[in-house]
Amino acid sequence: MSKPKEKKAAAAKAAKPAASKPSPSKKRAVAAAQKAAPARKAGAAKPKSPARGAARPAAAKNPPVTPAKKKPAAAQKQAPTAAKKAAPKPVAAPKAVAAPVAPPKAAAAVVASKPAAVAAKPAETKKPTIKTEFKAGEYIVYPAHGVGRIVGIDTQEVAGIKLDLFVISFLKDKMTLRVPMTKATGVGMRKLADPNTVKRALETVRGRARIKRTMWSRRAQEYEAKINSGDLISIAEVVRDLYRSENQPEQSYSERQLYEAALDRMSREISSVNRISETEAIRQIEQNLAKSPRRGARGSETADAQAA
Repeated sequence: MSKPKEKKAAAAKAAKPAASKPSPSKKRAVAAAQKAAPARKAGAAKPKSPARGAARPAAAKNPPVTPAKKKPAAAQKQAPTAAKKAAPKPVAAPKAVAAPVAPPKAAAAVVASKPAAVAAKPAETKKPTIKTEFKAGEYIVYPAHGVGRIVGIDTQEVAGIKLDLFVISFLKDKMTLRVPMTKATGVGMRKLADPNTVKRALETVRGRARIKRTMWSRRAQEYEAKINSGDLISIAEVVRDLYRSENQPEQSYSERQLYEAALDRMSREISSVNRISETEAIRQIEQNLAKSPRRGARGSETADAQAA
């Protein structure tokens, strides 16, 4: 039984067509188809391009993008430097340093040095007080104007500098004068003469006249300088030299002016010192002038000449 079965199997194998076995060309075609399968799958995922006549879908309109302006190189360089400058520097925390413990002697030295540090402070600048011999309300003699009265002390600012000024009133001349306190003595301002000086001035008036034999213009300048000096004795000398009695020739106009100026200065000071009126002071001066030895001698000489 086995032999017939074997014969049948061999016949069946021989009956199978020879095409069942793949040829080498078919093998190559199958391998090429397997390689092309992934590429086909990738191509199927892509959308199909529309036909030429078909309308294309409208693209979404995006706003035009403007390109950013480039900053100049100098500005780009300065910006970081400015940012660096503006950025505050981190302040490092002070390191804690352990203070050395001073011995008792050193502590005493520190305590002793404190008064010295306090004394080293500069002292506050105080306005210096001006010492002067004149007071408000008293009478004084100003060389160019004679006797005046200090009515007060004023403070004025001149060219940015504050000045203390004496305010002097001259009632007879109807004039007010302001003199700096620091310059009062330098310009010749003085107090009223004392009684002894007044007595000497009256004695000078009683003396003999001393007239220089020079030109009148030069003598007039000397007399004017004596009057403006403010010295009572010098003024008395002018009164003595320019006085003319009734028996003497009359004065010229310029002589009369100088004589009256000197007599006015002298009488005003004597009236202020003796506290009498100016009229009484003038009368007192003229009485002393009449006692001069020269006046009587010249009068007798002129009388003898007229008799001859």
